[in-house]
Amino acid sequence: MSNNISLPIIVEVDEDGCFIVNCPSIRGCRSYGNTIDEAMANVKEAIESCLDEQSNLLDNVNKYVGVREISIENKSGFQYA
Repeated sequence: MSNNISLPIIVEVDEDGCFIVNCPSIRGCRSYGNTIDEAMANVKEAIESCLDEQSNLLDNVNKYVGVREISIENKSGFQYA
């Protein structure tokens, strides 16, 4: 029997090419990296640290539902790459 848990991770990249990773199930749990592999390793450490500090954290994690897009009028001329 595996003692692993699976948690969703959201990956973004900023204007400098830095990867930003967020675990939406654990409030405030995020990390960064110059590569996606580095960012994933860093967020894994962040999650483990959160769980070590609060052993009952898994009893209160937010349930991840998913990602959606929404369309709005672009009044400012914002360009999304």
